[in-house]
Amino acid sequence: MKQIISPHIYIVICSLILAVFPQEAKAEPGVSAKAAVLMEQSSGRVLYGRNEHRPMRIASITKIMTAILAIESGKMQDTVTITDHAARTEGSSLYLKPGEKIPLTDLVYGLMLRSGNDSAVAIAEHVGGSLDGFAYLMNQKAEEIGMKHTRFRNPHGLDTHEDHYSTAYDMALLTKYAMNNDMFKDISSTKVYRSEQTGEKWDRVWRNKNKMLKLYENSTGGKTGYTKRAKRTLVSTAEKDGMELIAVTLNDPDDWEDHRNMFEWGFHSFQMTELIKEGKVSSIKDRGYKGKVEANRTFSYPLMKEEIKQISSSIHLYKLPKSGEWEEEDIPKPVGRYFIDLNGLRIADLPLYYDGKALIKPHKDGIWTTFKDMLNQLFFAAREHNGSW
Repeated sequence: MKQIISPHIYIVICSLILAVFPQEAKAEPGVSAKAAVLMEQSSGRVLYGRNEHRPMRIASITKIMTAILAIESGKMQDTVTITDHAARTEGSSLYLKPGEKIPLTDLVYGLMLRSGNDSAVAIAEHVGGSLDGFAYLMNQKAEEIGMKHTRFRNPHGLDTHEDHYSTAYDMALLTKYAMNNDMFKDISSTKVYRSEQTGEKWDRVWRNKNKMLKLYENSTGGKTGYTKRAKRTLVSTAEKDGMELIAVTLNDPDDWEDHRNMFEWGFHSFQMTELIKEGKVSSIKDRGYKGKVEANRTFSYPLMKEEIKQISSSIHLYKLPKSGEWEEEDIPKPVGRYFIDLNGLRIADLPLYYDGKALIKPHKDGIWTTFKDMLNQLFFAAREHNGSW
């Protein structure tokens, strides 16, 4: 006769099984976006992607590029006179008036917090000399950063050009670059900003449109976007337990929830893992190198628990001279490389230095010896690339 297990006993059995065999990382987050990416800030590792290299319209997240160019221009203390052309810009607006004078710093805050299109044009005219001149600077910077599938035609993201586009991945690269700038980082995370108006009794008060700053406790900044053709676009950043994440979604009807889900999945599934620490490399046992080889920086990488066992490393050092140790003037800089691979994929190539000799300094023998040190570094990289060790 068959015995029937009661529902209560079944639940207990399932609970015991889950306790004995703990669950692995959560399944990848489901998103509503046509394109999305989740990137770790310091390494640039893509933790999650969906159509992340598909060129699409990006709307006002364009203004991340406008903001960082303004900040890097060295003109943030300038006072900008608002032109009639800037004041008449359509769409989201700071309601700037022709002839009004306003600090460039305030324009950048208005650009990022309230997404002012008039502010974007005023910034472009002042920093780039014209809209076309500023678009040139935008594309030049995009190429420098490595945004391979991006073209900028205006400073605001309005659908005024058919060939103004980017990808979720490229916009994450841009944000990664911008978030390394302290001023951009501060502006991006600001919730409220007051801008004085010359000749007026009241200040402009701008509140950040990025609701992630309120909805998600680990949020550190970002930029919203919307046009009828691009639909909703969003870039947001978050930090938890020493890990900084960047989320980008394009054409996403549920972007706030999607960004929260991506962040929670990323923080749950990955952790920053220190793979080499700045200072002496203790694993070197060669008599002439033991205790004398240093890494000049700490390297950490976002890993899932099961990936830790897939990490491998190797150290390649120059062959010591016959005497068994380097003379001061002959020490190569670097003296070797520390390679780290994840499941066969190279994730780090770090220089190693002998006894603290990390910098190339002019030799007493003159510029030729210094030049030879520089050639040494290139030669070392070429040998590794060709496998000639």
